[in-house]
Amino acid sequence: MDVPRGIGTFSVWDYVVFAAMLLISAVIGVYYAFAEGGQQTSKDFLMGGRRMSAMPVAMSLTASFMSAVTVLGTPAEVYRFGAIFSIFAITYVFMVVVSAEVFLPVFYKLGITSTYEYLELRFNKCVRFCGTILYIVQTILYTGIVIYAPALALNQVTGFDLWGAVVATGVVCTFYCTLGGLKAVIWTDVFQVGIMVAGFASVIIQASLIQGGISTMLNDAYNGGRLNFWNFNPNPLQRHTFWTIVIGGTFTWTSIYGVNQSQVQRYISCKSRFHAKMSLYINLVALWAILTCSVLCGLSLYSRYHDCDPWTAKKVSAPDQLMPYLVLDILQDYPGLPGLFVACAYSGTLSTVSSSINALAAVTVEDLVKPRFRSLSERSLSWISQGMSVLFGVLCIGMAAVASLMGALLQAALSIFGMVGGPLMGLFALGILVPFSNSIGALVGLLAGFALSLWVGIGAQLYPPLPERTMPLSLETHGCNVTYNGTNWMTTTEMPFSTSAFQVHNIERTPLMDNWYSLSYLYFSTLGTLGTLFVGMLISLLAGGRKQNIDRRFLLTKEDFLSNFDIFKRKKQVLSSKSHPIEDGGTDNPAFNHIELNCADPSGKINGTRL
Repeated sequence: MDVPRGIGTFSVWDYVVFAAMLLISAVIGVYYAFAEGGQQTSKDFLMGGRRMSAMPVAMSLTASFMSAVTVLGTPAEVYRFGAIFSIFAITYVFMVVVSAEVFLPVFYKLGITSTYEYLELRFNKCVRFCGTILYIVQTILYTGIVIYAPALALNQVTGFDLWGAVVATGVVCTFYCTLGGLKAVIWTDVFQVGIMVAGFASVIIQASLIQGGISTMLNDAYNGGRLNFWNFNPNPLQRHTFWTIVIGGTFTWTSIYGVNQSQVQRYISCKSRFHAKMSLYINLVALWAILTCSVLCGLSLYSRYHDCDPWTAKKVSAPDQLMPYLVLDILQDYPGLPGLFVACAYSGTLSTVSSSINALAAVTVEDLVKPRFRSLSERSLSWISQGMSVLFGVLCIGMAAVASLMGALLQAALSIFGMVGGPLMGLFALGILVPFSNSIGALVGLLAGFALSLWVGIGAQLYPPLPERTMPLSLETHGCNVTYNGTNWMTTTEMPFSTSAFQVHNIERTPLMDNWYSLSYLYFSTLGTLGTLFVGMLISLLAGGRKQNIDRRFLLTKEDFLSNFDIFKRKKQVLSSKSHPIEDGGTDNPAFNHIELNCADPSGKINGTRL
């Protein structure tokens, strides 16, 4: 290998490129603050007036969770653990089909703004409140990781100011979210997806030129054991196998796309259900493209450093810094391109943070403000929505400091979604798929699933699995100019996220730690979902769930599937976006009418059933 002659530093042109990305994002927000009359109502602000088309929404869906976690974390994951991560391509197929065919039809036909409105429609206000609070906590935690971790990685490699980057990210996101609402978020996401692809492409193209082509990179990866696609070991304690990625990954990613407010809010803002479903399926292609780019970047990393690992040689202090290190190594002779990659990483951050801020504002207004202040006008609600965007922007910046305790990127982020998103997905699945489930079963099931996933998730943070479970691949330093501590070879023995401030050291391992706490982090969501479903069904049966009469609109029916073919009928759309009339005060969702009418019923019954 041609040993790097010295890692470059950020030039003026790099800062110009990065600043231009921030400026264009802000300008999009200003444009949508005034375009088409601005944000006159909370629906305009939170849902884009429900007039969005499939393509921009698809790009926004991709950008929302293909964040800096992907840009920095996935290549480092492939570098250390191999290309088995590419099996997520299969996971994405299952995730999109389940989201589009199970959850979307129910959410779209009800005309809801917050997914947690469904929980009150199907169960009661208490279940809705619990779901809302869990979502807010989960999203603020995740957003803290998304803001802090890439800022830290880029700071330590490029010298990019850490807290300057954190505050700039938070301020710009808050600015265009507050001014432009969902339309600004979606169109900046479209722009930022372009930046992400351009940043990835610049690295892949230059790396292949330096290393002698894609075939050489693949050959290096093969010789280093990185092309480990097919590991069919069924052991759930192994971190990444075909089964943990396909089964556990499907549950984890469906909890993100199927019921997470940030994603659902996008596709139900579409002007028809056909556009909503198309946005998910187009998004699948975009997810494959981003995954391919990030895996190729990981293989580029390995080809470049297969005999001189910068992490082992202490040139970087964490795996998340490997991609910025590579960029400054191979692109140092091209002013502006390192800046393009940093813009790529921060585009991912901006898209995710803006999605989170907008979704948090939507959930707070719809679930916590509207039900208690029914006399507020739409204009007032629009101002409150904007105020909530500012508040959550500040909170997310503050959470960035707490996120520094979570360790590194990819696993920490997906673990949070698993621990909280899994039980929430189980709760929605209980309502949509199990006709006899009731509010008592839902609440007990949610608490049981959350306790289960939290138990194993926190245990895994405190007592990380041993290397035989995580299976890191060997890293070499014999090609470096200097050896590290007189050693030319080192096999990694740590968990990728053992930097957690919560890890307990110097303790004797027990069977509980080596088995239960060593469960693959991708199964956290599976555990939470199934725990919520099974306990919820059992308690519902014991609490008389079979005696209730449930409105079929709250369930997934065969008509929902058959309506997929309505597009072929002559101008006949069963589920049209025209079913969203606005009433004076309170909720604007006609699906709540039966609840509002029955609120005065002293018997406490809804649809003739006592809760």
